[in-house]
Amino acid sequence: MIKQIEHIGIAVRNLQVSIPIFEKLLMSKCYKIEEINDQKVKVGFFKVGEVKIELLEPTSSDSPIAKFIEKKGEGIHHIAFLVNNINYTLNFFEKEGIELIDKTPKIGAENLLIAFLHPKSTNSVLIELCSEN
Repeated sequence: MIKQIEHIGIAVRNLQVSIPIFEKLLMSKCYKIEEINDQKVKVGFFKVGEVKIELLEPTSSDSPIAKFIEKKGEGIHHIAFLVNNINYTLNFFEKEGIELIDKTPKIGAENLLIAFLHPKSTNSVLIELCSEN
């Protein structure tokens, strides 16, 4: 079911400050910035081999990323896995007793279908599932 790590999401306060830091660290340019209005986040993308790094800046004080930063500070927010069939995978995990945040996928960054698993069921790690739309 899980094909590979799709990306690692890192919560940041400000993309303008964080992008140059990660460009130096990764020796790579940010290839795109995208705003996802319904998730109240702006995302800066980096490619590291086959895996992406997504810097996540909140666009509203009530966004999940803003709440995460307020509670825990900047840092790793989630890990995302690419799956073949997101609906099948969600159904499978739910039957296995893993609590879902999203029972149905929604459109996320780069037009991927996404859904999150609850950290209560995943050893306190926020897991995102992604598949091609």
